[in-house]
Amino acid sequence: METENKIASKNTKDIILEGVVERVVFRNDTNGWTVLRLKNPDKQILDTVVGSFQELYSGENVRFSGQWVKDKMHGKQFKAKTCLPLVPATVKGIEKFLGSGLISGIGQVMAKRIVDKFGIDTLEIIEKYPSRLAEIEGIGKNRAEAISSGLAEKREIKNVMVFLESIGISPAYAHRIFKKYANRAIQVVSDNPYKLASEVSGIGFKMADKIAAELGIPKDSKDRAEAGLLYALLEFAKEGHVFAPEDALLVKGEELLDIDYHSLKQAVERLKLSGRVIPSGNSSDCPIYLPDLEKAERDAAKHIKRLINSKPRSLSYDPEVIIKMVEDSTNMEFAPQQKEAFYALKSSKIMVVTGGPGTGKTTLLKGLIATFKKDRHSIILAAPTGRAAKRMSESTKREASTLHRLLEYTPKTGQFAKDETDPLKADVIIVDEVSMVDIELFCSLLRAVPDRARLILVGDPDQLPSVGPGTVLSDLLTLGKRLSPALEVVRLTEIFRQARSSLIITGAHDILNGKLPNMGKKGSASDLFMIEREDPDECLEIIKKMVKTRIPEAFGMDPVKDIQVLTPMHKGILGAENLNRELQELLNPKAQTGTELLKARDFRTGDKVMQVRNNYDLEVFNGDMGIVIGIGEDDNYIKIDYGIKTVSYPVSELDQITLAYATSIHKSQGSEYPAVIIPVHTQHFIMLARNLIYTGITRGKKLVVLVGSQRALKIAVKNDEHAFRNSGLTYRTIE
Repeated sequence: METENKIASKNTKDIILEGVVERVVFRNDTNGWTVLRLKNPDKQILDTVVGSFQELYSGENVRFSGQWVKDKMHGKQFKAKTCLPLVPATVKGIEKFLGSGLISGIGQVMAKRIVDKFGIDTLEIIEKYPSRLAEIEGIGKNRAEAISSGLAEKREIKNVMVFLESIGISPAYAHRIFKKYANRAIQVVSDNPYKLASEVSGIGFKMADKIAAELGIPKDSKDRAEAGLLYALLEFAKEGHVFAPEDALLVKGEELLDIDYHSLKQAVERLKLSGRVIPSGNSSDCPIYLPDLEKAERDAAKHIKRLINSKPRSLSYDPEVIIKMVEDSTNMEFAPQQKEAFYALKSSKIMVVTGGPGTGKTTLLKGLIATFKKDRHSIILAAPTGRAAKRMSESTKREASTLHRLLEYTPKTGQFAKDETDPLKADVIIVDEVSMVDIELFCSLLRAVPDRARLILVGDPDQLPSVGPGTVLSDLLTLGKRLSPALEVVRLTEIFRQARSSLIITGAHDILNGKLPNMGKKGSASDLFMIEREDPDECLEIIKKMVKTRIPEAFGMDPVKDIQVLTPMHKGILGAENLNRELQELLNPKAQTGTELLKARDFRTGDKVMQVRNNYDLEVFNGDMGIVIGIGEDDNYIKIDYGIKTVSYPVSELDQITLAYATSIHKSQGSEYPAVIIPVHTQHFIMLARNLIYTGITRGKKLVVLVGSQRALKIAVKNDEHAFRNSGLTYRTIE
């Protein structure tokens, strides 16, 4: 029965809805999201219930707590927060329950025969006296036992789910926990809920800590101390650190856990002994690593030394002759700094080419490729992301792949097929956008580079660092000073003449030098402008006008395909989340039909979307952008056009897609767009930094518009304090 506003759950705003499941309309097995129709004995109509909870079947009596909501597309629905299955209370309910497919071996016909025989006592008979099922024609001893075991298993599942929800675990997370531990879930959670933080996707230390508190586990328990320190070490890694000094780890642990230093020190020693953390040294402030990061850094250093100590395949050319030949054949003229690379190739096994926009990195790259082709060297090109690889292919007119594809990543194992035992088959391996490469990916690359191959790494050290831990490019630049000529660094600083007319190029270099960039005047043919507004709401309106009408009308660009809004943050009026909602409503307002899951994510045909993690099965990668071109007739998938291919996503995989009318500057690394709009406002004070604005501006090919305040821009340009990252790669390589 329904008792609106009379029976309350823990939250007084919640109400109770009780009834019999008529049918399950939709269920996502990944997160438990369900849409079902519930028969209420007090009403003639069926209620629609939505939410994440355990698997339910037709005929089950269920009690939900939650709220009534009015969905624009689907009308009145009950959005459930908790779900408590009840024993069917009527003969008809028991028959429907058994005939729903809940238990293997019982269909609708057999369910009717069983209920006709045992009536209201049917479930008790099956559970306690299964041998009596043999009284029914067609059921032997073995089948009777299987039916009884099936019912007991389903009840155990429900017992586990009810327990998990009773200690404050949401149905969606309870579903994940049960998938991981099955019938052991209650024991695992009760014994050590902190295991969830490392073993169940989406459950971090903070959630596990809340569960532990619900179970009465003391704050100074050994399990909590160890789990908290591992969480603190993971937080260091999220900030880009490959390791944490032990004292810094203990200080962070004290702040996080409110446990005394001595107890935490003992916890660190236990973690060391169990191998869950790896120390590097014996001092009180020695580096403490997570095992995977320690191995990646140690192996990367080993392979750098291996490569620089091995001889490359020889080059037969004279540098002066090859430079002249390449210039004549490619109609290029190399600057003095670029020519240095041709001389360095003779002796270097690893070459690092760095420089900002307009300094000729691509020109040099083309020249080096022509050189290797002349000497019949086999060449491989790669980049960290799909968009960066595509740009590399377009600029060099040669095929380039992502590093994961090149190294043959296997999703099921989480490993790369290419390594020391099966290296890449090439004389030269060239990788672009190395500033985006973290220590683990770099190590995987080095493992697969054969002894005789040259490795050429291209990147801009002034861009934002990698999302993952490490300072690979900076470490290589430092190592170049110690290991030259085997590891050679070529720095390009001169802006080419043809690039000097671009305010995007000169402005980016002004920012690097701590100066405010020159902006184009209104109505000029410039490519860099700033529209000054102090109020964030006014900035938002300006951005919307620029995207919708002003840029398309003035430059003939498509507002969805050609214009990209890049923002420093995700939250706030000018953050990516709000900008995406506003721009979607502006550019693509017509809602499409779809399941509640699709509606909740609010994807529509015509939306610009971005893949936010690598999907090797579908062969789409983090940062790839596409357009939603359709939603399945049965509302169970959406179809996205990525330009070179079309991909269909089942609803269970929509969490890897996000709207992309606006995206973070971090997500834009390795990409270029015809036009870029960047909000620059003091709302983003915590993120305003020189390398962030520099990275954003250099994403625009033809037009960049800053919208915001001069004060915010000045803050960003003056802030050259690159966040320091702990890395031991340089030390390990030269020790």
